[in-house]
Formats: sequence, C-alpha cells, structure tokens
Amino acid sequence: MIVPLMSAAADTCGGKAGALGALLRAGLPVPDGFVVSFAAYRAAVRDLDLERFAGEPDHLGAVRRAIEARPVHATVIDALGRALDELGDPPVAVRSSAAHEDTGQASAAGQHDSFLAVRGVGAVTDAIRACWASLFTSRAIDYLGASGRGGRPFDDLAMAVLVQRHLDAEVSGVMFTPADPYDATRIEASWGLGPSIVGGTVTPDAYRVAADGSVTRTVAHKRTRLDRRGRRLVMSDVPTHARDRPAIDDATARLLAELGKESAAVRGGPQDVEWAIADGRTWILQARPVTAAPPAWPSSAGPAPAVASTLTGTPGSHGVVTGTARIIRGPRDFTRAHPGDIIVCPFTDPAWTPLLRIAAGVITETGGVLSHAAIVAREHGIPAVLGIPDATSRLHDDTTITIDGTTGTVTAANA
Repeated sequence: MIVPLMSAAADTCGGKAGALGALLRAGLPVPDGFVVSFAAYRAAVRDLDLERFAGEPDHLGAVRRAIEARPVHATVIDALGRALDELGDPPVAVRSSAAHEDTGQASAAGQHDSFLAVRGVGAVTDAIRACWASLFTSRAIDYLGASGRGGRPFDDLAMAVLVQRHLDAEVSGVMFTPADPYDATRIEASWGLGPSIVGGTVTPDAYRVAADGSVTRTVAHKRTRLDRRGRRLVMSDVPTHARDRPAIDDATARLLAELGKESAAVRGGPQDVEWAIADGRTWILQARPVTAAPPAWPSSAGPAPAVASTLTGTPGSHGVVTGTARIIRGPRDFTRAHPGDIIVCPFTDPAWTPLLRIAAGVITETGGVLSHAAIVAREHGIPAVLGIPDATSRLHDDTTITIDGTTGTVTAANA
C-alpha cells in the first residue's frame, strides 16, 4: 500500500503522484518521497458504508468525521515509519492525489487538503486521514458537480496521498508551458513557500520567456511571504528592500522554462508546473495538464490610477460581463452573494470555489493569473481580473460594473 514515488502511476496513486513519478523516472528534479496508494484509502473506508450518511443534515461533515476517526491499519503505520526513516525522518509535505485530480479535463486545483512541515509518523498519519476526508468537503463536491461529475456515489471517489521531503523554499512559483513550442512560457514567482502564490494571497512577479530565450518581466510589490518555523508555517512581512526586487533573474527564468519544456515532453502536452528554489537548487513540485489557457500577456502593465472609474489589474480569465458588484471580504460574507453577482474580494482560496460557480465574474486585490482561483475561474468560464489594489474599498456593493477578464479592466456603469 506504500509505493515509492519513483514507481508511482496514476491508476494506483492518482494523477498528481503519477505525474511526479514519471518526471522522476525521466531524471527531472523532483523531491523524493512515497505514496499511500488508493488501496490504503479503500481498505480504511471499506466497511464504513459512506452512502448511509446521505440522509443526515450535515452529511458531508459526518463522512469527514467518520473517516478522520478511522484507525489506520498497523501494517500501514509500520510501512509509513519505515518509509519516513528511509527519507531520514525529515519534515514532509503531505498532499492529496485524488482519482479525479490533475486530469486533462479538470485540475481540481486546491480543492483537496495538503499539509506542509509535517514531522513524525503520528502527525503524518493524521495528515493522511485529513487528506482522505477532504474528498468530502462541500467545495470538492461542488467542484465535481460543476465539472460534470456530480451525482457519483461516494464509493467511486478515491484518494491516494503523496508524501515528499519538505523544501524550505527561498523562492517559489507556478509556470504554464505553451501548447505551441514557438509560444512563450509564463512564470510567476514570489518569496517563500508556494501557497502564497497558488492561494492568491500575494501578487507575484510575472515573467514571459519567449522561444528565443528573451525574458519580459513585470515586478510586483510583494508584501508578505510564507515560511516554515519549526513545525509551523508563519506568514511574515517581506523586508522593505526586497518587496520590489525581482524574485528570480532572467537566467533562472530561462532555466525554469527549459524544465517546463522537458516536463511537457515527458507528459505529452502543456503543463501547469509548481516549482521551488531551495538551497540554490530548482525543484519541480507538481505538474498537471493545462485545462484552460490564461489570457494573453498584457501589452503594457502598470499600477491602477488612484482615482478612476476604470480600474486595471491582471487579466485572469477570458470574457466580458456586466453585473452587480458584491463585496465579499471573507467566508462570513458568503451568504451575501447571489447568482450573477460579480464577486469583489481580497483574494480567493479553495474555500471560495462554490461562489465561483454562481458568480458572473470575480475581482481580487491580490493574486496572479496562475493561481488556483484564476484556474478555477477559467474552468468555470467566468471572467476574472486579479491584483487590483484596494478593490473592496474602491468598488461598492450593489453598483453595476463591467468586468473584462481578457484586458484586465473593471468599469463602473456611469463611466
């Protein structure tokens, strides 16, 4: 039930682990680790009869609690201990690798739980159970429904769990490789660990690496970073002198583009790649098919004007729509959103996925075009504009606005 990452395949270990296994076998720089396969998950829930929870008021919560309470078989715990010892018992990343995740049809970007800086067999076991249970969050089930796979019985869902050596990244980011080899690679980068970028809590630097190796960049004002402190993840302020400094240089951008090209060749198509730089070495943390291409690189970029009826941000997802602005500052405001609203928020993380399903468009104050929120917006076919500073105070509830996710503009109706 424990599979070395080098041997991982999608049919037994899920798309995420299977892709990294293929890259590792091809000699690409992937942190070593192992996978708790689908078989371990199925053995843990075999006699739970998950369908019996369907009639309960909080049936998804009941399923999660039941799974998190399940004892993991002693043979699996013993195998986990041996596998962790072979890695040197370091802090590890414990990450979901679901059966329907990281496919060519749907990314399920950020829909399931992952954990960084986990150490010790007991903590790893708890994190594995939490990954299993995250199959049944409302956001994950809602995402399945929006992707055309709703209504499937619980027994059809399965979760493998990827366990890899944790990297204390100085810089991390995301990269989209092009469908046409003559097109450019798009890269986003910021300081610290990757959740800041994929979760949209920071606006990252953006790089475009053309086929001839020339690099175009837009450097963002990067105010915060996420790092490991012991067994905790800590958000801190970026020192003032580094906030407007490029996170990577042109040579590193070209190196990343080359790694992206090699990953795409191994995987047989354009890839959405998460990467990190730790101790001066560049690593690939994830590679999945690009499910929906982002808008074209802006012809020009610059800060939005201080006072204007038209605001400008980063084009995140194609399309133009006019609708009612709805200021949503956090989960407590979710009930204020109505179908057809244009959501205006500080940022969106995976918990916001159900809102993206009913929204006509989304506007964020931070985030990049390769963040999870932007990916899900493109999969849902709604326009998104990202990184408009102070959008929640510069736009107002119940006003009519037009959002153009292709050009990155938001215009008030009276403009």
